[in-house]
Amino acid sequence: MKHEKIIILDFGSQYTQLIARRVRELNIYCEIHPYNKIPTLNADVKAVILSGSPFSVMDENCPIPNLDDIKGRFPLLGVCYGAQYLVKSNGGEVVPSKIREYGRANLSYIDVTSPLMIGVLNNSQVWMSHGDTISELPEGFNVIASTKDVKVAAYKIQEENTYAIQFHPEVYHSTDGKQILQNFLVDIAGCKQDWTPSSFVKDTVEELMNKIGEDKVVLGLSGGVDSTVAAVLLHKAIGENLYCIFVDNGLLRKDEFDSVLNQYQGMGLNVKGVDAKDRFYKVLSGVSDPEEKRKAIGNKFIDVFDDEANKIKDVIWLAQGTIYPDVIESISVSGGPSSTIKSHHNVGGLPDFMKLKIVEPLKTLFKDEVRRIGKSMGIDSELLARHPFPGPGLAIRILGDITPEKVRILQEVDYIFISSLRNNGLYNSVWQAGAIFLPIQSVGVMGDERTYENAVALRAVESTDGMTADWVHLPYDFLANVSNEIINKVKGINRVVYDISSKPPATIEWE
Repeated sequence: MKHEKIIILDFGSQYTQLIARRVRELNIYCEIHPYNKIPTLNADVKAVILSGSPFSVMDENCPIPNLDDIKGRFPLLGVCYGAQYLVKSNGGEVVPSKIREYGRANLSYIDVTSPLMIGVLNNSQVWMSHGDTISELPEGFNVIASTKDVKVAAYKIQEENTYAIQFHPEVYHSTDGKQILQNFLVDIAGCKQDWTPSSFVKDTVEELMNKIGEDKVVLGLSGGVDSTVAAVLLHKAIGENLYCIFVDNGLLRKDEFDSVLNQYQGMGLNVKGVDAKDRFYKVLSGVSDPEEKRKAIGNKFIDVFDDEANKIKDVIWLAQGTIYPDVIESISVSGGPSSTIKSHHNVGGLPDFMKLKIVEPLKTLFKDEVRRIGKSMGIDSELLARHPFPGPGLAIRILGDITPEKVRILQEVDYIFISSLRNNGLYNSVWQAGAIFLPIQSVGVMGDERTYENAVALRAVESTDGMTADWVHLPYDFLANVSNEIINKVKGINRVVYDISSKPPATIEWE
């Protein structure tokens, strides 16, 4: 079944993915495309949204989209930069704001007859984030909302279904933002809101059956949410022709290999577990640079995986649990989404010698959607609620070189921390947590003896998608008990610290 879609043109805003997620929450499918790579606009496209941007429309090198086939033909919503671009490109005036308009503001005027503003309350809070402001609208542009300081907070172009707003409806601070997006997408663009988890499963299983037929597919399972949901979808479509390989790279959490393997086999999946710890430790010996570690692990995984895949006769396809943010972040174009911060281990294809066709059943989904799809297929909620875990595993939570002894110590520390979160009912209120082995030793006292041992940092963050994150204010008593248990039980650790950095400027992982 073909679904209607919304096209979001990205001008590099940090909020672009958030716009897409809000659209998806309304059960409407959407795609993000760089402003300079507009896809073919066929009958499935119901509307176009122009995102914000770190650029000013007055910059010499500002992004300029070609809207010839869009404006006036499709319902169009400009957000921030998109709103200012439509004004400037049609003969209006945009000037630098006297004061940078950033943060909360309230709508002091609303045109209650405007389809975009139906249900939006007077004094509604909105979130501003721009250094320019619209000072003069072109002819035929009408103001439909204002704040005390911003006369043109929203406008409509006469005789067109073109609307624009100078605030961000996609952030939670805009209290009626969801209503505005729903007004635009459902009432103005006429979307049916039929893109649901059950419809995704039905359509995807059908598509996989048609695409793969009787071919064999191999999939590397990681124990994480993405690869697990991808496996269950594929299993629904092709059954025993899906061959799953779960590699123990020696960098998993304590006892994870056995417990996850048992869980998979209980789900009816055809899974082979491979103990390759020593092969990974060998290539990591003496390697300290984070990107070099990632590359060494990625390359060795391909070697191990290739050896195992070659034992299966006539494999045609390689399945991957790639999700939408991986795809977006790996497209780095001028004016497109943000540049890649670290290499993604599952995007960018495989070496030529593997000669397998790629199938990525989740590549249009965000992480929260993957969980909803998994839930609709009856996957165990404990597995779906698992925190994200980095592809290179504990290697990037051990700062510096990797040794089996450091891995053992970190596994014990991590086990105490994560078990304590679970036992104290805190696990599900944390988006991601883990421990980091620090490349320093510090003086301590145990009994009457002076010690000179290792320090670990604990990290727990709250987030919706990992793009931004804040540290979790875990109770002091909880942290005190965890610290005490780690120092008493894990030989080699005499100091525990808690990371209180947010992203940005820090990243979630330390490497």
